[in-house]
Amino acid sequence: MQKLGVAFLLFAGFFCVGSARADQVTLKNGDRITGTIEKSDAKVLVIKSEFAGEVTIQWDAITSIQSTNPLYLGLKDGQTIAGTVDTSNGQFVVATKETGSVTASKDAVVSVRDQAEQTAFITEVDRLKNPKLTDFWSGFLSTGLSITSGNSDTLNFSLAGQAVRKTTRDTITVNATSVFADNGTTGPTTTTANNIGGNVRMDLNVSKKLFVYGLADFYHDEFQELDLRNIFAGGFGYHAIASKTTTLDLYGGGTFNDSNYSTFSQQSGEIMAGESWTHAFNSRTKFDERFEVFPNVSNTGEYRFTFNSHAVTNIAKWLSWQLAFDDIYVSDPPAGTQKNDVILSTGLRLSFGKPAQ
Repeated sequence: MQKLGVAFLLFAGFFCVGSARADQVTLKNGDRITGTIEKSDAKVLVIKSEFAGEVTIQWDAITSIQSTNPLYLGLKDGQTIAGTVDTSNGQFVVATKETGSVTASKDAVVSVRDQAEQTAFITEVDRLKNPKLTDFWSGFLSTGLSITSGNSDTLNFSLAGQAVRKTTRDTITVNATSVFADNGTTGPTTTTANNIGGNVRMDLNVSKKLFVYGLADFYHDEFQELDLRNIFAGGFGYHAIASKTTTLDLYGGGTFNDSNYSTFSQQSGEIMAGESWTHAFNSRTKFDERFEVFPNVSNTGEYRFTFNSHAVTNIAKWLSWQLAFDDIYVSDPPAGTQKNDVILSTGLRLSFGKPAQ
């Protein structure tokens, strides 16, 4: 019996020590939850308990925190204090190694992290500040297809893709589009549309509002007798609006235009002025448009402009439906060809990647 009593006391002591070493969160209704505090964003707190797993608690429901392992408390003023945490008179008391006990009000805390979460946070911050070229790419691939047979024999196909790498410092955008159509209803099948375009652009922020940019643009249009137009441009821009739902950029600069038609070639300098606007109407529907005009300074009186717009409605995180309208205008095309190329397309859009937060 004596041995059983000693064993019971040892077991009870071990249990009490294990409980004492657990973190504890006290709620307004008096409930206490023990476990290991992992993280909080000042909206909810996550604590991992032994038997219930991860438990999410509303931050407003918490009256006190006691931790046995160091926690990292991020404050509104940008400071981070680290150490074991206790609560006294509604204030968090952090036992830091450097300066001893530091007091912080609950309202001043914007984040709470354990060692693992803090390490992951620092790694992500460093990745945002010094991203690799392969980081943060996202974009889409959209397509539209229409085929008829029987009394009519037609094929219409459009394909567009975009990849964007955006960080707080710069943005790299790669675009590609293609439209093809043929018609064999009244005789031998003939091609009725065939154009391919693409560009690469980089924007580099020099301040919160100002940026510089450079781009290379390439375009082919069989029915405007345009074998290849090469555009190289650069200039300055201004972030006029930058909110969660709306962005507006204004920019301008100069371009070098090398246009190679079937019957002649032309090189010229141009002024470039443009704007880019995006707006999210809700969590599912977004609209974006870009308008650019290019007055020719080598051949005064000539000009061209491009207008691109997309309305996109999400069906799932990776799938959406889009409606696109594009207008490419040249004031002085080869004789016998039209000044405007207008493209209206609709179809599915597949999204990939995740942009930087």
